[in-house]
Amino acid sequence: MSEDFDKEYWEKRYGGQGEPGGHGGHAGHGGQGARTSPQLLAEASDLEPGTALDAGCGEGGDSLWLASRGWRVKAVDLSETALGRGRERAAAQGPEIADRITWEQADLTRWAPPEGHFTLVNSQYVHTTGSLRDLLARLAAAVAPGGTLLFVGHHPGDEQSTHDRGHDAHVHFTAPELAADLDRADWEVLVAEDRSHRVTRPDGREFSMRDAVIRARRLR
Repeated sequence: MSEDFDKEYWEKRYGGQGEPGGHGGHAGHGGQGARTSPQLLAEASDLEPGTALDAGCGEGGDSLWLASRGWRVKAVDLSETALGRGRERAAAQGPEIADRITWEQADLTRWAPPEGHFTLVNSQYVHTTGSLRDLLARLAAAVAPGGTLLFVGHHPGDEQSTHDRGHDAHVHFTAPELAADLDRADWEVLVAEDRSHRVTRPDGREFSMRDAVIRARRLR
């Protein structure tokens, strides 16, 4: 597995010394900056607001969208630079948004959120030096009964991310294979599929990304 995705890597990336700023410091959200993930828009728009964990929040695009819809959000990322930008964006939108988000610096490779606490756990395109299966298990444990887990990442057939970072194959997965780790006695898997979406680079060029999308509801 890659040793590149440590705190120094992400601080350099968000500080402009590495690749262009992404959307999650463990994390990319696919290089979408502070925009909201299209898969969050697709899967969470119908949910009643509650408590949310945005794991690998990057510059806060998902956290800001959730807060604007009435969620109380814990936004967690490895990069202090990314978190600082998220705080600034939240403050610029006023206290009705900023006061709904708590920002926390943590390494998702080891960090364990409180169990059974959140009505939504959102994780988008997370890149860690650890196991995705281990991360999924810790994030799933944080979902309250009746709550939703939304876990999105790069499909192995995503040519763009494979081309950009061919060394990080351990962060690519197919939705069905990873969703199989969720105990069906505890989970109803609502979505486990591959999807594509268009991304526009800062220079205006567009390309297609292939995502692996898991949405599941905790039964107990």
